[in-house]
This record gives sequence, structure tokens and C-alpha cells, in this order.
Amino acid sequence: MAFAPGVRHSGMGRQPVWLLAVVLLLSGAMVTRLAWLQLLHGAENRQRADENRIRLMPRNPIRGRLLDRQGRVLATSRLTYNLYVQPGEVSDEAWPALRDRLSALLGLPPDQLDGQRRAGANSEGFRIQLAEGLRPDQVLRFREQSSSLPGAEVDVDVLRSYPHGRLGAHALGYTSGITEEEYARLRDQGYRIRDRVGRSGLEKVYETHLRGEWGGQQVEVNAAGQVQRVLGEKPARAGKDLRLTLDLPLQQAAEKALDGVARGAIVAMDPNTGAIRAMASRPAFDPNIFSPAPSISQWAALNSPEAPLLNRALQGFPPASTFKIVTSLAALESDRYGPTSTELTTASYCRAGLCYRDHVSMGQLGFPMALALSSNSFYYRAGINIGADPIFKTARKLGFGARTGVELGAEESEGLLGDKAWKKEVLGEPWTDVDTITASIGQGAVLVTPLQMARMYAAVANGGWLVTPHLVERKPQRVWIGFQPDSIRTLRQGLRLAVQQGTARVLNQPGLPPAAGKTGTAEDPPRPVHAWFGGYAPAENADLVVVAFGENTGGFGGTVAAPMAQAVFATWFQAGRTEGSRPRS
Repeated sequence: MAFAPGVRHSGMGRQPVWLLAVVLLLSGAMVTRLAWLQLLHGAENRQRADENRIRLMPRNPIRGRLLDRQGRVLATSRLTYNLYVQPGEVSDEAWPALRDRLSALLGLPPDQLDGQRRAGANSEGFRIQLAEGLRPDQVLRFREQSSSLPGAEVDVDVLRSYPHGRLGAHALGYTSGITEEEYARLRDQGYRIRDRVGRSGLEKVYETHLRGEWGGQQVEVNAAGQVQRVLGEKPARAGKDLRLTLDLPLQQAAEKALDGVARGAIVAMDPNTGAIRAMASRPAFDPNIFSPAPSISQWAALNSPEAPLLNRALQGFPPASTFKIVTSLAALESDRYGPTSTELTTASYCRAGLCYRDHVSMGQLGFPMALALSSNSFYYRAGINIGADPIFKTARKLGFGARTGVELGAEESEGLLGDKAWKKEVLGEPWTDVDTITASIGQGAVLVTPLQMARMYAAVANGGWLVTPHLVERKPQRVWIGFQPDSIRTLRQGLRLAVQQGTARVLNQPGLPPAAGKTGTAEDPPRPVHAWFGGYAPAENADLVVVAFGENTGGFGGTVAAPMAQAVFATWFQAGRTEGSRPRS
């Protein structure tokens, strides 16, 4: 189209105007956007840029060790290498390619990597563990190819290690990974999503003491995620070691002694201080399976009816004849009996229309011989003569019906003293002479723990002091009970006679010092009977109390429990002869 010379076209005249308007509009939008980014949100965007450029590499703290009384290691830590993926750096579209490369490089099944990625997905964007316990050759191959595996990383982890396996597992406890709920609650206390926490035993009780403090390294990375330089580093602070009262050789002897029973417990303790030298429970478990986690079959076994996680040293069971010490003290401290008093023993004792048999029928016997021979008819009569109230009062003085004060209090049963008030409140029934008869020999509604039992025998051995059992070295704590010296002396005579002439003669062994103790066989209908032994040695200056318990063994205290205790005593005193004088703590 042609225009006449000298004639201006109206459309061409307006073109520079709208072009200028468009330019001004776009420039204004750009200026507005820049102002919004730099002025209004500048600090926030600078932080985001730094986060993309600067990365924090956390460093695990080394958990404190658990040591026996001589400094021998019972629990420590070991290093392991794990494979992780950073979910924010690997999209769903990019994942298959990365997965296949990792599978080929490290020899890991692709479906395993897929499953771990799905299971570890989290809204917070924390890295996901794909594989654990990588071999050194796998780690080396990954390091060589890491620059071409964006979003994947291999990092070191610290796991708990128990070099002696299941030995002392119930006392030591175990650790496992922190849960999301725990992390939300504990993150302000310095915990991280990769933390491991104590779940039971001393690992749980002394979590704060053992755990240490996380450290880390702040590094600058490029667009490919490769480290360019280190900006700063905070070393991880290791947890503190914990010195225990346990004695490793004695703990090993106690564990071996329990091999003869399916379920049971042994407690060995210093009667003067309450320091626990051995605490074993059967069935046991290997705490190493929790590092990093038990398999499905292992978890099923841990939750079986046999309850291997249960510390039977802290659970209540009927004590039977080992409880006759309580009835003896109650009688000797009453106005009815004294150290030289006697009571009738017969083959049968009848009361309230019921008759009870006794294997001892020797006429009049004093307390020492009645205790040594474990005459039931003697204690039936003594219990009826003094009444139930003094028996339960004495039991409470000796620590029954309450926790002992050991560090594992959260796992400890108080036991049961089913006295008159308990029967009325729980069963809605009045007390009868039959209840007094059964309570006098440690049956009926009476449950005690092996640790409580050890505490009672310690009080007899040390002359009347109630000690506080403890697993961690500390200043001993004990309380004077207030029994008459003649009462304690009479009991000690009876417990010595039980080993010399009575039901605990198995402890008369060459190489052992003179020992004192009492056996017990507790009914648990309709299940087989329990086997008990409680005692100490040397008889005149006790250095060690041992309580052995076999749950539903069907055997007697003298044939099942006393031999277990004898093996523990043998280890302790034979070691004492080779190591020199044994320190008290």
C-alpha cells in the first residue's frame, strides 16, 4: 500500500506510544518484583540461598560405655556405614535411574531400595535410610562413583554393641531408634531424628549421662552437591562412661548357673553396702539385635509367652519357706517367744477343720533347728500364737511390699503382702486362721522379688541393717531396722544349721567358706512348684549374699536353687583367693 507524500497516517503516529506503554509496564513489573524480592523478602531469600549453598553434616556422639566394677567393658559402641537418599534432591521421576545405578553398584535388590524409600518417607524432608551395615568394599565403590549419584550419600552411624551378648541384658538394657513422636517431644533437648535412646535397664535410667551431644560440620557445596570448602565444625561430645557394681566373672557364673532352668533369676549382692555383683534373669535376650533393629521373627520371639524381656529378678513370686525368717523374727521380737523358746513339731497340724502335713515330726524344737529343717508345723503354731499383724509388720520392716530403691525402679514390682486390710478391700472377705497359717510359711497372698529376698538375707548377714541395692557405684545407703541382737543371732544359727544339717547341705563343699542359708519350695497351682534359695557366706563375716530362684521348675529348693547358688559362691571365693583381698564398696 502506498501513501501520498506529505500525508501522515494516524496508526503510525500512535505506535511509539503503545510500545512505550508496554516497555514501561514490563519495566515496572520487573522493578516491583525486584523490590518484593530484595526489599520486602531479602533476608528470607538470602537465607534460602545459603541453605541451598551451605549444608550441615551432623556427627553422631559416641555413647558412654557401661563398665563392670573393675573397668571391664559391658557395653560400648561400634561404627557402621549406611546408605541414604535425600528426598528433596531426588524426584519421583529421577528415582528409578538412581535406584538402578545403586543396585548395580552395591549389589542391593531394587525392590529393597524401593521399599526402604517408601517406608522412610516423611513430611519433614529428612534423609531416608536405604541400606545399613555396608561392607568396606561397598563403601569404597560408592565413594568412587559418588559424584555421579546426586541425592545419594553414605554416612557413618554409631550403634550400641554388647560384646558379651545376652550377659546381664536385663540390668544393662538396650537402645533403639527414636520415634517420630519422641523426636517431636525431645528435639528441643538436642535430639535428632537419627538418635538412639535407652529403652530399658541402665541404658534408659542413665540416658542423659550416656548419650553425649551431637556435633556437625558446616560445608559449602556447589550445584552438584559437591563439597567446596568447610565453613566450620563443632566436634561431637561423647557421653560419659558409667562404672557399675557388677562383677563380670560373677555375672558369667550366674548366667551359666541359670542354664539348668527355663525361667528364673539370680541376684548376688554385697550384704554390707547393697552393691549388686550379679543380676541374671532367664530367659534372656541379646541386646545386640536392637542394633539397629530386630527382624520380624526376632521381635515375635521377644514377645513370646516366655517373656524374655522381663527381668524376673524384679518380679514377685510366692517365697515359701525362705519367708520363715520373717515369721521367726516376728515371733522372736514378740512377748510370746525368745531365743531359747521351743514349739511342737508334728506330722500333721489341724485348725479350723483343716489339717496340714509336715515332713518334720520331732516334738519340741527351738527356732534354729526348726528353721534348719524347715518345719511347717512349728511355724503354723508360731504364726497362730503371735497373729498375722506382727508377721506383716516385720515383713515391711525388711523391705517387702515396697520397691527396694534400685535404679531400675520403673521395672520393679513391689510384690504383695496380702494382709487383713488387703483381703477385705480386694476380696471383700474377713481374715481367718487359715490365712495366718499360709502366710506364716510364705504362701497365700504373699509375693516377693528375688531382689527383695536378697535384701532380707543381707539384713540378717550384716546384723540388722536394711541396705539399698544399687547397680551403679555410689555411696552406700542403709537403715538400722532395730531388731534385737539376740533375735538376729538366733536366725543366723538356724541358717548355718540349714547348711550343716538341713535342706541346704549342698553348700558344704570343699574350697567354700562356711555358708548359711535357707531353701524354699513354693506352690503355684496348677503349675509346677518354684524353687528358692537365699543365703550368704562366710557365715560369720558375710561378703556375699546370693538368692537363686527357679520358676515352675517342679523341683525342690535344695535340689534346684541351692546348687545354682553354690556355683555362684564358688566363683566368687575362688576368684578371691587368686586376686587377693576383695575390696568392699
